[in-house]
Amino acid sequence: MLIIPIKEGENIDRALKRYKRKFIKTGAKNQLNERKQYTKPSVSRRAQIQKAQYVQALKDAENI
Repeated sequence: MLIIPIKEGENIDRALKRYKRKFIKTGAKNQLNERKQYTKPSVSRRAQIQKAQYVQALKDAENI
């Protein structure tokens, strides 16, 4: 659970912005999205390999 202490006289929009930033940094948003549906291990491995190939292609293009 995220707790954001609100300082005396602080604007609620500013506190909400701090909450959103902390929410994203903790990785809670990514975790929630991953738990929405089950992904087979083979599918996640394939996506990881494709990402690695993409990054490698970018690095190769940069070195040429």
